[in-house]
Amino acid sequence: MSEEKKKKKEYNFRDMTTCESTIQMLQKGASEGVETAFQRAAEMKACPIGADSACCKHCFMGPCRLNSKDPYSKVGVCGATIDTIAARNFARMVASGGASHTDHGMTMLDLFRDVLRGKIQDYKITDEVKLRSVAESIGIETEGKDIRAVGEELYAELERTYTQVEGEIPFAKRVPAKTLELWRKHGLVPRGAMREIMEMMHRSHMGVDQDYENIVKQCSRTALADGWGGSMVATEISDILFGTPKPHVAGVNMGYLKEDQVNIIVHGHEPNLFESMIASVNDPSLVEKARAAGASGINLLGMCCSGAEVLGRHGIPHAGNFMSTEAVIVTGAVDAMAVDVQCIMQALSNLSECYGTKFFTTNPRARIDGATHVEFHEHTPRECTDNIVGMAIDRYQRRPARVEIPHRKDLGVHGFSHEYVNYMLGGTFRGSYTPLNENIINGRIRGVAGVVGCTNPRVKQDYVHVELVKELIRNNVLVVQTGCSQISLAKAGLMKPDAAVLAGDGLREVCETVGIPPVLSLGSCVDNSRILIACAEMVRTGGLGDSIADLPVAGAAPEYMSEKAICIGQYFVASGVYTIFGVTFPIIEGTKFHQHLFEGLEKEGFGKWGFTTDPLEMARLMISHIDKKRQALGIMGERERKLFSMEDRRS
Repeated sequence: MSEEKKKKKEYNFRDMTTCESTIQMLQKGASEGVETAFQRAAEMKACPIGADSACCKHCFMGPCRLNSKDPYSKVGVCGATIDTIAARNFARMVASGGASHTDHGMTMLDLFRDVLRGKIQDYKITDEVKLRSVAESIGIETEGKDIRAVGEELYAELERTYTQVEGEIPFAKRVPAKTLELWRKHGLVPRGAMREIMEMMHRSHMGVDQDYENIVKQCSRTALADGWGGSMVATEISDILFGTPKPHVAGVNMGYLKEDQVNIIVHGHEPNLFESMIASVNDPSLVEKARAAGASGINLLGMCCSGAEVLGRHGIPHAGNFMSTEAVIVTGAVDAMAVDVQCIMQALSNLSECYGTKFFTTNPRARIDGATHVEFHEHTPRECTDNIVGMAIDRYQRRPARVEIPHRKDLGVHGFSHEYVNYMLGGTFRGSYTPLNENIINGRIRGVAGVVGCTNPRVKQDYVHVELVKELIRNNVLVVQTGCSQISLAKAGLMKPDAAVLAGDGLREVCETVGIPPVLSLGSCVDNSRILIACAEMVRTGGLGDSIADLPVAGAAPEYMSEKAICIGQYFVASGVYTIFGVTFPIIEGTKFHQHLFEGLEKEGFGKWGFTTDPLEMARLMISHIDKKRQALGIMGERERKLFSMEDRRS
């Protein structure tokens, strides 16, 4: 590293993250003259006008910058008001975020089609029960049909999720009737993802839709095409092909790197690459090649959402969430990192070069300047992954002199799919959400909160996630998790059953009876669709209202950083869930557009947005909302316990 870089400002990394492994690596990196997103965020202030969405650059009469302190004091060159400008900006975030997850889903659907038709031999249908269940959930008759015939019908139906130009997406059949009725009343039921994203981009173009409430309607329809469409397809097809997750005890943190083995990390979002990499690292010829190079074996780890999927599906250790992806390279122990799409920092390419780590892009949609590109093709996946493993073995023999692996290892239980929760609560023959609903009704469980999303260098890594969840479970709120948030919680020990000691008396009793942690890990960020399915099942089970908006539930993305998160938040709000974000929010408080998202939508029967950066205030707002819903349902306060006789049970 250059002398100039070595003389850079010193930082207190404990102000930037609570992750001890990341702190250790940031200190090592600083001593070696390298920088990460933590330092760059400290050096580069966020643009205040852009952060408030008071800037419009959708045409070349601008860019137009409005005064965020007095937003109605002027308008853009075309006359656009702050509400129009902010709504357009918000709409484009929803469109971009929705496109990311729906494209992921379409990749999975393409893979499913070619597996069914025998064009792809390396993957297979792993969960036939799930395939039939998904087909039946959208009205496909399965009795008496072989699995491939059912699969072909399912493919044809799910393809409409993307390509249909009129009608309703297939998974609209899963939406509670009252919620679906509200969507139809307001014209929000998605047709097809391509149609909705295209129309959203058109309507946010200069001189088209200039009514913020009308723009929000299309925001909702586009977002719902993701949550109940593209993302749900991605989750369900991944389960069908690679197996529906069941709980695994699995490890999280950089301590799972091994000094005497070839360490390979897969980072990204689509599971195809990782599934093939699992096969490659277990290939006897490649294992023998690693041993011949002096290693005792090959060690595979995940990062970000690719890692979250296999953490729950296969129990493969996870090295860290988004804000640790640079820090893990600094160990010097990573022989190869292979990435596909989404949440990949461009800085990883240069940083990997500093430490001699082999850095590979694999997806034609996501090349990075300076990275080695080894293209991944589903029809011949091992050509890519075997090649990467081979080059990782070569690098093992040329590791830098200074390798430093943090000792921290954290265990947790991961892999709580909707299907397993159903089984967990009632067994094979009596699987049901009834025990969950009953324990909410009787007050042992106050409600359910989804705490999801990324980590962001503008706030202290992991801190808001952990403190929020501790406060929620202390107040008897069961927490479900997806994405990088669950890695934050796993490092804090909250994914273990013994974490129930931190919960309130009622939640602790339920957790100890069932044998679960008070925080349930559901998968990657695309698997937020599992939370939607769970909400729909709670409504269907009964006793907690007729729509998702009636449920005593709330959601939060405390440290979000991407446009995908905005789209996810909007599809939860449109589904009926109070959803709070931290870090920042891209709207000026007090504007009509802000009031519409934070108050007006709820008055129309939807959920609403919330914002705060303080974890305890976030918990207070979520609990207050849950209590408001309990009050409306008439279930405030504990109910008398009833011991059921055998006759009661039979009935």
